[in-house]
Amino acid sequence: MTTLIPEKAKLLEKLKNHGFNVPNFIYVPADIFNTEAFEQLETFLQTHRESFKVIARSAHPLESKFKGGTFDSLETYADIAGIKYARKKMLAMAETAKWLSIKRQQIFHHAPKININEMGVVVMPFVEGTSVMAKMIRNEWEFGYCRDRSYKVQNEPYITKVPHDRKLVQLSKDIQKALGFKCEIEYIVATTGEVHVVQAKDISNIETLEEKESERSIKLDGIRRIRVRRNYRERPVYIMDNKTFYIHIISLCEDIVQDAKGAVPDITPVISCIQAYEKELEAFALRHQRFAVIGFSIQDTGDLYQIAGHYLDEFPDLQNTLSNALQKNLYDIDIFIAEADTLIAKDKIRINLCSHDAYGIDTVRYPLWSAYWNLDRHDSMVKEFLRLGFKTGDTIGIDIDSEGKPLVYRH
Repeated sequence: MTTLIPEKAKLLEKLKNHGFNVPNFIYVPADIFNTEAFEQLETFLQTHRESFKVIARSAHPLESKFKGGTFDSLETYADIAGIKYARKKMLAMAETAKWLSIKRQQIFHHAPKININEMGVVVMPFVEGTSVMAKMIRNEWEFGYCRDRSYKVQNEPYITKVPHDRKLVQLSKDIQKALGFKCEIEYIVATTGEVHVVQAKDISNIETLEEKESERSIKLDGIRRIRVRRNYRERPVYIMDNKTFYIHIISLCEDIVQDAKGAVPDITPVISCIQAYEKELEAFALRHQRFAVIGFSIQDTGDLYQIAGHYLDEFPDLQNTLSNALQKNLYDIDIFIAEADTLIAKDKIRINLCSHDAYGIDTVRYPLWSAYWNLDRHDSMVKEFLRLGFKTGDTIGIDIDSEGKPLVYRH
């Protein structure tokens, strides 16, 4: 078991020693969870039970080699069972929802192989408030604000060079000076206005560059992006058409029921088809470091998903197998789309942004874009993409005009 202290814990300790307002915290390495020697953690938790919950932040020894947000932080109960649950959830997420992101970073960014069981946890009191990320881009500080999920009415994430409190600029400069390198800082601004420093990340080795442009087009209705600077990008594209996929699954089910002639059907061809689709998504994501998805049909396939999932209701065991396979397939589709940095689909289908996705350092060079067409144009837009011959594997360009309307080209 490695004894390397994670960057997250090391930098928080350094900032605390420099007198910055870091919430009291404790780093719990993986071997503590193995031996269950929780005496220090129990002492810490006994002094922080006022809100009945704490934040358990991922703290793997090699976490700094991965982009921000790869591993999870969770609110949990302020007791040993709560911390154990949070860490167990982190490990499970790393092996399921985040495995494709981890694998892609290992392929495209040379991130190291890791033993996920070496995951430690940084525990600190829960602070109610707004998340703010600060970093210097070129010679200017920028501040990314994430919506406060505790309110019914929420704001979209946004970036500004003028924070709500001008003191944040000087505070960020002081923190960067104290650490001695260019860094990304995460604050929680409490409901009382008090600013807590909850995380810092060394970004001195991360570059930011530019891209270029091309031809052949289809005009969309708008684009959503947090970081407005570049107006053109090129991406290999995956065409997602789950409506056609479900029609094919229903057709396969129909064929095997007819061929069975009263006997129990062989569901193997259907399951193989679903698994082949999942392998296709995985292979595409591992082949392209950055890519776009054009969504002819992503989730909203009407009754087709229900028909496919219940086509074999007369055979309960087979129906259960098919239903589970289709449910897993939805999960794998979500994981795949989460790795795209460009989504082109009808309005109302968009990438859900958390703080790291919206304005983390990794978005400076390649921010997330969600280009869209209006709902009432959906059928005609899909026909137009097909007429122009857009297909999976093509390279497309997106050019945003002076009115903010994206034009999509196929090479």
